[in-house]
Parts: sequence; C-alpha cells; structure tokens
Amino acid sequence: MRRCLSLAARGLGETNPNPVVGCVVVRSGKVVGEAYHRRAGGPHAEVAALARAGSRARGATLYVNLEPCVHHGRTPPCAPLVAEAGVRRVVAALRDPDARVNGRGIALLRRAGIDVTVGVLQAEAFALNERFLVAARARRPYLTLKAALTLDGRLATARRESKWITSPSQRRDARRLRRLHDGVAVGIGTVLADDPTLLPTPRVRRPFPRVVFDSRLRIPPGSRLVRSTRRWPVWVLAARGNARKRRRLEQLGVTVIQQPSAAGRVSLRWALRELWRRGMRSLMVEGGSELLGAFLAARLVDAAALYRAPLLLGGRDAVPVFGGRGAPRLAAALAVRSRARPSLFELWYPVNRR
Repeated sequence: MRRCLSLAARGLGETNPNPVVGCVVVRSGKVVGEAYHRRAGGPHAEVAALARAGSRARGATLYVNLEPCVHHGRTPPCAPLVAEAGVRRVVAALRDPDARVNGRGIALLRRAGIDVTVGVLQAEAFALNERFLVAARARRPYLTLKAALTLDGRLATARRESKWITSPSQRRDARRLRRLHDGVAVGIGTVLADDPTLLPTPRVRRPFPRVVFDSRLRIPPGSRLVRSTRRWPVWVLAARGNARKRRRLEQLGVTVIQQPSAAGRVSLRWALRELWRRGMRSLMVEGGSELLGAFLAARLVDAAALYRAPLLLGGRDAVPVFGGRGAPRLAAALAVRSRARPSLFELWYPVNRR
C-alpha cells in the first residue's frame, strides 16, 4: 500500500478534479503490474496496472489507495474491469465518499467473489486526497485560505502596499500549493489594487479557472486577468451589474456567473454551490482581507496557509489578514491545529472540519 501511495502522489496537481490514485498488482509475492492516474480523462490507475499485468492478474492481489469506481465518466468504471481480470483479492486504503461510488465498488467486487479489505494505511491515504474527500462529503469545494502576513498579522500597509511581504522561496511554495487546487479566487478589491494574473505553475496542463468575487461587476475589461482568458479561464461571480458590461466581458471570453435575485453581495454559500455544480472540488482563496474574513466568519474554511514574514508594520490602519467583523466571542473562533514546516510557512486545519 505504501507503494500505491507513492505512485498516486505523482499525479498531484494533474488529476484535478479527480483524486490521485495508485495501483499495484501482486502475484506470488512479485509486482506484476503497477500504475497511477496521470491526468483527468486519462486511464485510471487500476485499468493501467491491470493492462500491464495482463494474464498474470488472474489470482493476484490488487492494492489501491481508493475504492474502485463504478460510474461512467470520461472513462469506463474500474470495478467491473477489476472483477473481470480475475484477481483473487483487493486491498483498498479508503472507501470513496463520492455519491456515485460510496461502497458500490466494494459491493460489486464482493458479489464477484473477490475478497476485499478496506482500511489499510487509511490516515496516510486520507492526507493524500484530503481535498477530494472533504469536498465529496461536504458537496462544495474544499476551501484553502492563503495569505502572506507580517508578524503582527498585517496583509498590507495603510497605503495598501503589499509587494512583497514574503520571500521568493515562500512565493514559490505558494504557487506550488495553488497548483494542487482546481482553481484560485480573489475579491474584486485585489484585482483593482494589484491587477494580478493568478496563473498556475507552468507544469499545469489542465483547465485552471481564476475566480473573482465581484458583486457589482467592476472588473476592468483591460485587466491582465481578462486579457489572458484565451489561455486560462476567468469566472466572475456577480450579484448585480450592468448588462452591457456583462456582454462586453463575455465577448472577451470571461464567464460571468450571476446570482439570481440578488440585490447586494454575492452569497458565499451560493457561490460554492455554483462552483461545485461546475465541477470545482477545491479552491484556494488568496485575498483580499475582506473576502478572507468573510469566509472565516461564515465558517467555510477547511485549511489556511499562512506565509509569515519577519516584519512588523504596526498602526491601526494597516490592513489585517482577516477583515470584516470577525468572531464576536472567543468561543466562536475556529479551532485549528498545525501541520507545518515552520521555517517556511504554517498550514493549519480547522478541527471542526474533521
């Protein structure tokens, strides 16, 4: 199973919105076939491993870090192919919580007379596919808040200067973390102030939507985000806006997603449901302060990646990392635990999401 996890990890950042999966076929103590899921839409790990094993799969044991699927997507389901291959035993680390699977793959294999064991190295397997697994259970994208901050918790100066708070190594690591998600999001304030591109690392070869929370549809048609839509999609979430401006943005390739019957700000819960409906399973929110604070106040946070710099800004007018009204009582704060490399950054997970 450790070999399965090692193989699966090779697909991180490329299989989104699918999970990363590795598979090893063993017969008489020898590996006769192994593979991993390389990219969304490509062959699943079990299919590729069985193809390499060929006739040697009959009577073998198949190890996989996630329950074989039973639904038709861009590729055929895996569980029937595993049953047809004649394997004697299947060892899976985790059951797949996706509503289209959720034990059905295991049941199919057992009906075929295959001995199935579930739960081997499940903690390690969960950590590897945490974004996919949490999203499947919550039926909304897994949400990571990312911010670069000073030691006194500031995102920018009173004049809104923020480039660059962190070091080049921290920024490289932040881009690596961005690559592990299905997309990235910012508020319109960040777009107007910084004119970012929000591009993924060059290694990403899959669609990577850049999402803007823009209630009043203020995004400039000449912004760098809009100008780069031919290569990377831009989705704008709006509550209201000028119909003429919307048509202009759509002509430039922007996808405008307008909340029905909304008079004020975009509802975060509606936005996450809509992004889920469009296939997004994980989202990294990178600012600004008000958007980060709004997600925190709504208790929609699964993880927070906080990159700290050895700086002190001070002053009540410097921009805090988490804006908005904040928790009214200490009891309302999110409890978190660190899973960190402290010399570089701290990655915290709210325990109430476990």
